[in-house]
Amino acid sequence: MPESVPVCCPVCRRAHLYTAPTYPCVCGAPIAPRLDPAAGPAVAEHRAWDDEWLTVVCAGCGRPGHWPHPELGCPCGTVLRIPVARGRSDGTAAGGGPVVAAAADPLPAPAADGAPAVDRAPAGGTRDSGDAPGPAGHRAPFRPRAIRTARDAVTTAALYLRWLGYRDLRRADQRPPSGIGLAARGLLAQVDPSVRPAVPRDVECLWLTAMTESARCVYFSLAGYTDAARTGAGTLGIPLSLLDLAGVPQPVNGTAATLHATGAPTPGTRARDGRP
Repeated sequence: MPESVPVCCPVCRRAHLYTAPTYPCVCGAPIAPRLDPAAGPAVAEHRAWDDEWLTVVCAGCGRPGHWPHPELGCPCGTVLRIPVARGRSDGTAAGGGPVVAAAADPLPAPAADGAPAVDRAPAGGTRDSGDAPGPAGHRAPFRPRAIRTARDAVTTAALYLRWLGYRDLRRADQRPPSGIGLAARGLLAQVDPSVRPAVPRDVECLWLTAMTESARCVYFSLAGYTDAARTGAGTLGIPLSLLDLAGVPQPVNGTAATLHATGAPTPGTRARDGRP
């Protein structure tokens, strides 16, 4: 089971109980970074793409994987980075559990606008995942990439959104409660690579954040959604997609199926909910 540690916000002094998220290794074993209860949380003031990730080695198969660094959003608005223990295991997988590496493997260099390099198409050409916007019948077939780490899940979601016609993808300004946020003009996306199915609070937080930015939103989950989350997303009009380990985004509700079929709206059009 993933461990929990008490966390005190250094800004407002609120006390929290933080539970480490669990992620799926490609071998099927659940892994989670080992938290360090002896160290206090750090305030995440200046964010960088490379700082979002840890390299965690699965004790079951020995594979290293890139997973989001544990963070907690305090109600006072402060984002707390939870300290992790280096070179220790948490016993969540066979053979003693995962080990957090001393330093994460380098990620693709961020672009000037903060987007990961995976979102950049070659000059004068198209990406191998299909580059033309518009209805699915007028786009090249989406070419999936196998998902082995959280970074792979973010890459797949970014390529899929680009295949739908969204451009200038970048990391979202606000970190979601779980997973990684991506943003494009008029769109906010959340990619959740944990083994916990998304719950109503997850989709509602995404919707509220998107509302403040007058943007549409879409949710990608590796573990699926609870029935209540699907019902809430249907009421709010949020597209839900499931990422399988083969790297194929599967629409979960009608809104996601419509987005898959029609692609990103062309500039100058307005959504049915009146957003730009």
